Amino acid sequence: MEKPADFRMQAATDRPTAALSGDWTTNLLAGVGERLAQELRGRQGVSLDLTKVRRMDTAGAYAIVRAVGTDFKLDQVVARPETRRLLELVDNAARVQPVVRPEPRGFHNLTIRIGRGMVNLGVEFLDTMGFLGHLLVVALRALVNLVTAPHKVRWAPIFTQMERAGLDAIPIVAITTFFIGAVVALLGVNMLRQFGAEVFVVELIGVAVIREFNIVITAVLLSGRSASAFAAELGSMKMQQEVDAMQVMGVDPFEALVLPRFIALLVTIPLLTFVATLAGLLGGLMVTWSTLGLGPTFFLQRIVDNVGATHFWIALSKAPVMAGVVAGIGCRQGLLVGGDVQSLGQRVTAAVVHAIFAIIMLDAVFALIYMELDL
Repeated sequence: MEKPADFRMQAATDRPTAALSGDWTTNLLAGVGERLAQELRGRQGVSLDLTKVRRMDTAGAYAIVRAVGTDFKLDQVVARPETRRLLELVDNAARVQPVVRPEPRGFHNLTIRIGRGMVNLGVEFLDTMGFLGHLLVVALRALVNLVTAPHKVRWAPIFTQMERAGLDAIPIVAITTFFIGAVVALLGVNMLRQFGAEVFVVELIGVAVIREFNIVITAVLLSGRSASAFAAELGSMKMQQEVDAMQVMGVDPFEALVLPRFIALLVTIPLLTFVATLAGLLGGLMVTWSTLGLGPTFFLQRIVDNVGATHFWIALSKAPVMAGVVAGIGCRQGLLVGGDVQSLGQRVTAAVVHAIFAIIMLDAVFALIYMELDL
């Protein structure tokens, strides 16, 4: 039977004694530690009689050490050997002073930060390669199931993600690229008017929109819209330990969570790129029609004759890579979420920033490759 911690002061001729009794454990301490400290305040050389203490944990031992204060000595304690060892352990731990390490300054601090950044970059690269390898294995397994056992493919989450990440994004993609095409047309008209070559603004709009802006703007919008959503959804599941529960039940989180999102973006991003192309050309057409008087027939004929479909196929060749980057970064950051809300916010932010950075970098790499191929 549990007995609350208590004490009483005993008068003595040589030194006062505090006789402790009961269970000095966390759930039975209440305010006895504070009362003992008030009773011993101002007294010198107080002895502690712990022979009637039944049980004691580190919380109870710390309450006794704190009540006695800096004058605590084991030779003042009468107790069982195990109780004395616990008091000695807690007293030694309480006397340890925290070590304050001086912050490095100047060149030394810069060197440390650069070294730490390089190490983190290497770890991030290895983790990313591991994530990519796991995703490729799951994708190949799903491809085999598509041929041999189509009923094993998770069609429902794939179509759900296609609707949320693809079809629902059509309005924002179309509106954004429409205004991008209009802005490119306005700038082109103002610049080419100085040379009397306003008509070539059609080729400028065609190349800019069909080759670059359609896929880049689509991927950037999906980074802010879908990558953040993927990171938040998977991060919330990770915080609630739903991902761990799936692993316990034998379900691969990559197969159930990552792969449907990857396939959804892989299928829908060409559609969004096509919509972005039409919207961007429409924006440029509206500007050239209103400012230069170039009608739709003339505009489209120059696009067909002087721009062609090659630039559009070049843009579409980037689509699978952009889809993989957006889905992979969003899902990976979501699976890295810890157990707190702050970690969720940091990973969602990292998903958007990393995806946009990767898109711009990959677009520059594609531009160099196609330049070398003379395309």
